[in-house]
Amino acid sequence: MRIVHLMASPFVGGPERQVLGLAEALRPQCETVFLSFAERGLSRPFLAEAAADGFQTVCLKENAPHIFRAAREVIGWLRRLKADVLCCSGYKPDLIGWLAARRAGVPVVAIAHGWTAATLKVRVSEALDRWVMRRMDAVVCVSEAQAVKVRRAGVPADRSPVIRNAIRAEGFGPADPACREELQKLFPERRERIIAAAGRLSPEKGFDQLIDAAALVVARDPRVGFVLFGEGPLRDNLTKRIAERGLQGRFLLAGFRSDLARVLPVCDLAVSSSHTEGLPVVVLEEMAAGLPVVATAVGGTPEVVEDGVTGWLVPPSDAAALARRMTDVLASPESARAMGLAGRRRVTTHFTFAAMAEGYLGLFRAITRPGSPVHRTPGAYATRLANVTRVSDYDAR
Repeated sequence: MRIVHLMASPFVGGPERQVLGLAEALRPQCETVFLSFAERGLSRPFLAEAAADGFQTVCLKENAPHIFRAAREVIGWLRRLKADVLCCSGYKPDLIGWLAARRAGVPVVAIAHGWTAATLKVRVSEALDRWVMRRMDAVVCVSEAQAVKVRRAGVPADRSPVIRNAIRAEGFGPADPACREELQKLFPERRERIIAAAGRLSPEKGFDQLIDAAALVVARDPRVGFVLFGEGPLRDNLTKRIAERGLQGRFLLAGFRSDLARVLPVCDLAVSSSHTEGLPVVVLEEMAAGLPVVATAVGGTPEVVEDGVTGWLVPPSDAAALARRMTDVLASPESARAMGLAGRRRVTTHFTFAAMAEGYLGLFRAITRPGSPVHRTPGAYATRLANVTRVSDYDAR
């Protein structure tokens, strides 16, 4: 069975790591090809990583204003590759992929990682995404919480299975003292305890609230340091907020790290301050690292963090509650250690790529078997593709 994934981001974030891990787990049963949009001349770390893992990759032209031209190019690849299933991640791939799959006669699946409603433009795009999802053959929901939103948007339950995100927990080894020293050197002064957070520096992650909570924690215990791994559009805003709260040298913006599996285990506590989530991969990573986690109870996070067992859940947008729980964990090292061990056991038992692959394989077989209710008649939008001038294929290997 040949599975084609259509992606939009050139970078390697949570959704990209999920499809790469899925493709690896499905390798014995399926051949996977990755199609991704990217402008010429820009770096494409996602396609580079997929190629390094041994998967065929195709770089599509970036034609943002020309949806039908982009769909025409995808149609060509679906036919050339003889695709059995097209999987789409994100509202742009969902729209283009749906148009192309309908025309090519290929079953199409959307993977609903989550909606952020971050800006007016994003909200409009996400509204269109919900319209498209109602016309997909299936919409995979990464958490029960996301399934509620997808079904509320009009996708029937029998076409919106829950297949949770996963992680390669075996990549997270024991803490390396040398790495702890490297992390300490990032701070102007040594910190007795280091609290870690990771994610894209964007509004939905709530890092402004985390900085406010950090100020409360440091006021109680000046020996504590915070380190935030990630990049994004809010970096300058967060830098300013750190200065306003007097946290220079105590709250570090450490940038993107590709070696979180090495860095996280040397920290003492992990925190997630998000306002919205699908099912947070970074929390899975933090638990795989053996860290207790304090997280906001949003989206699929409560399906990962067992309150009082593997960490603590707090209300979103409540810096004081976040600070209290972080302080409580730091005050009880033995309890924190037990929570970290329980979290790692939970991740290695319930959030594996083997289980994830089994769910997807069952779905792929169901929508490709003879007699499956897959719509093959192109709609009005797809019909317009026939009038689009052919765009030459571009494969940037």
